[in-house]
Amino acid sequence: MHADALQNDLIDRIYECSFVPEGWPAVLDELASLVQARGGQLFAVRDKVMNWTTSASLTEVFHQYVSQGYFARCGRKVCLFSNHQPSFLAEQDYWTPEQIEANEIYREFFRPNGLGWSASTGLAMPTQDNIVFTLERNLERGPMEREKIDLLNALRPHLARAALIAARLGLRSAQGASDTLATMGLPAVVLDEDGQVVLANDLMTELQDMLHWRAGNRVALADGQANAMLWAAWPQLKESAPSSGESIHSFVLRGKEGLAAKVVHVLPIRRAAHDIFARSYALLVITPITARKAPPVELLRSLFDLTVAEARVARGLAGGESLDDIAASGAVSRNTVRTQLQQILEKTGCTRQAQVTALLSNVSLQ
Repeated sequence: MHADALQNDLIDRIYECSFVPEGWPAVLDELASLVQARGGQLFAVRDKVMNWTTSASLTEVFHQYVSQGYFARCGRKVCLFSNHQPSFLAEQDYWTPEQIEANEIYREFFRPNGLGWSASTGLAMPTQDNIVFTLERNLERGPMEREKIDLLNALRPHLARAALIAARLGLRSAQGASDTLATMGLPAVVLDEDGQVVLANDLMTELQDMLHWRAGNRVALADGQANAMLWAAWPQLKESAPSSGESIHSFVLRGKEGLAAKVVHVLPIRRAAHDIFARSYALLVITPITARKAPPVELLRSLFDLTVAEARVARGLAGGESLDDIAASGAVSRNTVRTQLQQILEKTGCTRQAQVTALLSNVSLQ
């Protein structure tokens, strides 16, 4: 199978795991294979309740990691959430060689189990769900290379959207369309391939000022720019590849005053998930735009699918920096920053720098 087809198949299975979490171990295995790791894990924490799943090859090892308190004591997740990098990170990105050698969790747990190198990412979602993906590599294989990190970062937006839904469902398999939408705890609507509503939960009725019901059982977003982005993304759902910047599946929804109020996430419904959502094509989920602990750069990227470089520019704009300041601090040319600004405008649905600055300044961290 061609490489792009293999990647698209993996993306399909990632989205399938939103509702069929039994698929996560196999997906984690494939992610591990991409980066020559032994296996992977997904941890989801909300309201002090943790759910997790792992590759079959690491199930026994990571039962010990959780049950013997290593997860609670491990400083790796603290580094992930405090690093302000919306990326997969390896140990060398946040620790010196001396710090790794002195780390008791690595001495007591990882290395005795033949592990010791990883690629991990923390997702602090605006819904207060904290999600961690980690790929664990055998000690003798050595640290994770940058090109392997890049492969994972290309898949990261898809992993983030799928893991958000899986986390809201407690990593339990969906039991039926209506129950699933109710359990999710977020406004959501299921649409068929023609954009007609198949099912919506009661929370959608609370967004009547942002979501309008039309003839033919259709919906439209009150924010015209967001509505245009939604339907522009629609035909691309079948074809989105991780290397493509054309398919935007997360974007801001503004309120009446034009300020950022919500974020729309569009998740394609794939494979076995069709058994749960009959006649379905995509799930439209609306999340809040505030988060108490998410670092600004992480929040910006999780909301708008920005690249690492674009998120850095967006954070600078939100902080009142000029394009020259952003270019100087990043050691890049002003033309490079202007190109990144243009990409930010397209992804957020803005048309001018002043507009995107005002928008990002109203993405609050409460």
